[in-house]
Amino acid sequence: MQPHPTSSTTDAPSNEAISRLLSGKLLLREEFPLDEKTFQRFLEQKLIAPTASILTKAFSHQCQRCGNKKKSLFALIPCEICLSTHLYCRKCIEMGRVMACQPLYYWTGEKPVWPAHADPCTWEGALTHLQQRAADRIAEAIAGQEKELLCWAVCGAGKTEMLFPGITKALKLGRRICIATPRADVVRELLPRIRRAYQDVEVEGLYGGSENKAGSAQLILATTHQLLRYQDAFDVMVIDEIDAFPYHADPSLPFAAERAKTSASTTIYLTATPRKNHRKRINRRNLPHIFVPVRFHGHPLPVPKLNISFSLKRDLKNAILPQAFQKWTEARETKKRQLLIFVPAVSMAENLQEPLTQFFLKERTISSPDQLTAVHAADPDREEKVQQFRDKQLHILITTTILERGVTFPSVDVAVLDAGHEVFDEAALVQIAGRAGRSPDDPTGEVVFFHEGKTDAMVQAKEAIRKMNHRGGI
Repeated sequence: MQPHPTSSTTDAPSNEAISRLLSGKLLLREEFPLDEKTFQRFLEQKLIAPTASILTKAFSHQCQRCGNKKKSLFALIPCEICLSTHLYCRKCIEMGRVMACQPLYYWTGEKPVWPAHADPCTWEGALTHLQQRAADRIAEAIAGQEKELLCWAVCGAGKTEMLFPGITKALKLGRRICIATPRADVVRELLPRIRRAYQDVEVEGLYGGSENKAGSAQLILATTHQLLRYQDAFDVMVIDEIDAFPYHADPSLPFAAERAKTSASTTIYLTATPRKNHRKRINRRNLPHIFVPVRFHGHPLPVPKLNISFSLKRDLKNAILPQAFQKWTEARETKKRQLLIFVPAVSMAENLQEPLTQFFLKERTISSPDQLTAVHAADPDREEKVQQFRDKQLHILITTTILERGVTFPSVDVAVLDAGHEVFDEAALVQIAGRAGRSPDDPTGEVVFFHEGKTDAMVQAKEAIRKMNHRGGI
């Protein structure tokens, strides 16, 4: 826990500690970890300054926390303090209500001096030749304070490890780093790995429900939503899975990421499936990039099989397992592998749990109903279930797209039921296929798309994987 600067006792935190706690933040009054007396004193000393939370010009508004400009996402609400009605932003309401009559606050005192670490990396692994080439390019961009660099690396290339030389360089130079990702699951996955790699550096993980909310460390892992609380904070911004939902579809998240950076910052984008806008910028040569077409173990990406089932949608609607799926599971190459089953909707995940359990018990793929479950974004036991699957306490996991990327399981087969559904675009299907074959001990997991008719997304995803394998010479 960070110190609470609320008194003048001998245990009160130093100015440097207060600066680290408050600098680079853009917060509502209730979010400041200060009692009212201390807060007012800091205002009087001009160590904290207010700024308008919602700007109004002519007939338009803009929320200064999330950048929202849509009229439909603003509304009026009675204010208990002013005894009047005021505009508030509905777009970022989950982060706490921003009202026009209540300013946001930011630290105007001295900025913290982050330590320069002589030898911060405690990771003892080794990079492959292609990984090292990408890692060196990332470190070069950070050292030279280049504006941006995109690292395009296939699923399972080892993007996290490729960051280590760049993070190390930044820490040696006394810079502050944020690794931001759209999904909380990815933060939870990466946090212990980064902490093991930098054991003498304070590392914080910020996401909805995270225990530590201080956000005052030199190295921070956060969901991109958490960046809504920062401005002018980070010298190095790593955006992991830049193509993932909701980052690519929610303009408030790039807005927040841009504001959270210092003026001389370097942004590193990581992706296995760059969107069209980034590909266009690469082709026009106005976005520097490094390409890694091979997985760290040197084996090709599993190429998905497309398996048609003419009654698939009707069967799934009635919680009946399609015959094509049953035949495939009975003929799987090895049933020792765990099985990830992707479905397009929460209701389908819940409805299929019982018939899948009964089927796999009868087939003897599982010996107990406790070895199969379903998980989705609103599941309160989501984190525990994913960890149980990782620990192999669960053998089969039914999931929505929340596990399409950023999570690693060493030996799984992957099935997508109703792969033609609109939620499964090309990027999602490529990422889903990338969950298989990630371990050098089992690099050939099966991936099957069950569908009622091929879609462009399925065909393009399969072709993209084949192209990647070809470019990697495998």
